[in-house]
Amino acid sequence: MRIFRSIDIAGSGLTANRLWMDTISGNLANVNTTRTPGGGPYTRRVPVFQERLMEAMGEQEDRVRKGWFGLYSVSGVSVPEIVEDPTPPRLSYQPDHPDANADGYVAFPNVNVVREMADMMVASRAYEANLAVVDTEKATWNSALDLMRS
Repeated sequence: MRIFRSIDIAGSGLTANRLWMDTISGNLANVNTTRTPGGGPYTRRVPVFQERLMEAMGEQEDRVRKGWFGLYSVSGVSVPEIVEDPTPPRLSYQPDHPDANADGYVAFPNVNVVREMADMMVASRAYEANLAVVDTEKATWNSALDLMRS
């Protein structure tokens, strides 16, 4: 039995949400990048979150776990990959732009600043929630230790 399981779970959430915020920052930094080394405009990137199961973390038991989430209890989150958003680039008519096509249109990244800012707020709140879990767990363990000392 792992006594700090909630801290491990919250820690995985902290890591995943930090990666999400870093990805959003990269998207915002490239909102006007019309030319990349691979050719074409920058493509928005999105992390894929995936639940981790206790068995995947090395906890083996002979019986099947029964938890809130069905047969297995969730024990955190991971980001196995960061994918590119398949949304097509937005076109803007700017015939004088060096990256304009034959018709005078420039392909700009498929990054929507409003959407990125909304995602940043969600990721920030999720990060704060996981941090509150860690703080609460620490306070609980400190209170338990204080009781044992008295």
